[in-house]
Amino acid sequence: MNRPPAEFTSVSPEALRPFVSRVFQAAGMPAEQAELRGVFSHGTRQVSAYMGHFREGRLTPTPEVRVVEERATSVTLDGDGGLGYFPAHRAAEMLGPKALEHGIACALTRNHGHFGAAGIYSRIPLRHGLFCYVTSGHQLDLRPGKSVLEAAGGSPMSFALPTAAEPPFVLDFGAMHDLYAGSKHVDQIIELAPGTVFRSIGLGAVCQALGGFLAGVPVDPERAERRWSGANQGSFMIAVDLRLFMPEEEFTREMDEYSRRVRELAPLAGFDQALLPGTLEWQREQQYAREGIPISPPHAEALRRLAEESGLEAPV
Repeated sequence: MNRPPAEFTSVSPEALRPFVSRVFQAAGMPAEQAELRGVFSHGTRQVSAYMGHFREGRLTPTPEVRVVEERATSVTLDGDGGLGYFPAHRAAEMLGPKALEHGIACALTRNHGHFGAAGIYSRIPLRHGLFCYVTSGHQLDLRPGKSVLEAAGGSPMSFALPTAAEPPFVLDFGAMHDLYAGSKHVDQIIELAPGTVFRSIGLGAVCQALGGFLAGVPVDPERAERRWSGANQGSFMIAVDLRLFMPEEEFTREMDEYSRRVRELAPLAGFDQALLPGTLEWQREQQYAREGIPISPPHAEALRRLAEESGLEAPV
């Protein structure tokens, strides 16, 4: 579950954004902005890992992202050994106009590292009132005797649907995150809900096939040919104009009513709200913009170490 830290210090976006930008610039990268939607597994928590990739030569901080093939309804981008944010963001931006013109469009990115949360990109075509699906895959290392759970890879994916007055519907998750090695209760989950586990593996396999194999990431790491060893990921996106099937206002009216009715349902035990996907992140984004982003003590310490390494003043 993606929960805010119980103990934290609030840091304003106005302080965190320029800090992250300066850290990336110190590594030779163009300015980056912090992610404010409350996805605690990503955002600034990943910056230290990214700097390690640059220092150790696994990724380049100065990639030249390029379009390698473009058609009326598709585009393929090469990330040139950098982080996946750059080609994935550009691909998502290109999807909107193509899908608006032709009704459907897809994009593929390859030869890059981590691209963060899939929901970053599904929200971009959503601005045009489009449905969007985004996923990513990475290099697997499947050897005899390993657990079948590893077949699903990292399994990030996001589905986004437009609304009118209600917060946009954005389902942004990793199918296997509760089943990673070292996660709590893995054995109990397998015993109590094997069907759920098999569905998670299946969803992860789809992510790996479309975001990995299709993007040139082979099953066998021995067959991988890379200039930058950390450029072992790809992504796949598809956007659809739902107006092909129904007037936009009719669909978004139904989505709004759906959202309102779900809020009136009884929440799961241990939770205080019943919400559609995307609502909680939308609420947090508004709250953090006003009150600051909650930074846990370990996160704060990581930012202070990062500041020291970069010769900067930490924001917390």
